[in-house]
Formats: sequence, structure tokens, C-alpha cells
Amino acid sequence: MKNRLRELRADRDWTQSDLATRLDVSRQTVNALEKGRYDPSLPLAFKIAATFGLRIEQIFDPED
Repeated sequence: MKNRLRELRADRDWTQSDLATRLDVSRQTVNALEKGRYDPSLPLAFKIAATFGLRIEQIFDPED
């Protein structure tokens, strides 16, 4: 699944650790999400969307 996490995080000048703290996950989880090695659970996807003030589909895009 493609996502815009790195771009959105960089726009806010947040480190991976900053985002991890806001999401209550590890920095390694944020790294895995950004690299596409991990797809978030639905609750985590909603939390990410709320953190950025966006809809889930504005952040995540399923690859064909």
C-alpha cells in the first residue's frame, strides 16, 4: 500500500519519533509504514488520518 506519511511528516518538520509519539507507536513502526513494509490496522489508519487532519484515502492508496 502506498502512503504519503513521509511527505506529510516532513511538511510539519516532524521526525519519525515525533510522529510515533503522537500515534503512540514505536519509531520503527513509523519507519516500516513509510517504507511500505507494514500496512496499518484500521484503528491506526484512523488515528494517522486524525493526526494529520485528513481522510484515510488522502494518505493511503492501495497499489494495483
